[in-house]
Amino acid sequence: MQRTKGPWLGLILFIVLLVAGGRVLWLWLDRPIDRVSIRGEFEHVSADYLREQLAPLIEGQSWLSLDLGELRQRVRDIGWLAEVRVSRQWPDALTLELFEQEPVARWRDDALLNPRGEPFAYGSVSPPEGLADLAGPLGSGAEVLTYYDRLQRRFAALGIEIRQLRLEPRGAWRLQLDGGVWVMLGRSVHDARLARLEAAWRRQLGGEASQIRYIDLRYPNGVAVAWHGETVPVEP
Repeated sequence: MQRTKGPWLGLILFIVLLVAGGRVLWLWLDRPIDRVSIRGEFEHVSADYLREQLAPLIEGQSWLSLDLGELRQRVRDIGWLAEVRVSRQWPDALTLELFEQEPVARWRDDALLNPRGEPFAYGSVSPPEGLADLAGPLGSGAEVLTYYDRLQRRFAALGIEIRQLRLEPRGAWRLQLDGGVWVMLGRSVHDARLARLEAAWRRQLGGEASQIRYIDLRYPNGVAVAWHGETVPVEP
């Protein structure tokens, strides 16, 4: 029995030394992060904004122990970032490739929409001017943005733009034209109602838009126009 202890003892010592060596190597490699490189093209956010937002996420982290997946998700939660790629650079650096959100509309007064209709917070960064103001129930951003694009193309033939578009909780739509006129579209038969509006706009309403408060299309025939202090039906 004594003869068998030698090989086993040697194996155990080898494993202990291997583990100890691996631990020493890990500690040597797992040094504090010293440099962070940021790559990307940014139109709306500044380098100072990004540094301010990123610093608390990386402070106190070490090079090997850092969970890149968790860091990527936390960085994505920063406003204005659509996508994030994170990689380690030997011996103590990180590289972050950041892709900025593209704002195409305001959303519910406190957010912006990207081209996919996904809302994102804009924080302390001022949104660009001239964006349409859209709103709807939670989760309806893509639907509202798609309908806004359709209406924009349709109203372009009349030489007007849509300033605001609202989808109400019960499914009714209303919109504001660039001259300030509100249009009550309702919940159904939108194409027929819009066709009546287009005909009335070309015939009469377009030349008197500055005097109109709102146009109500929720009638079987014709439209109702609210002028300054009175409502007058307009025949189709």
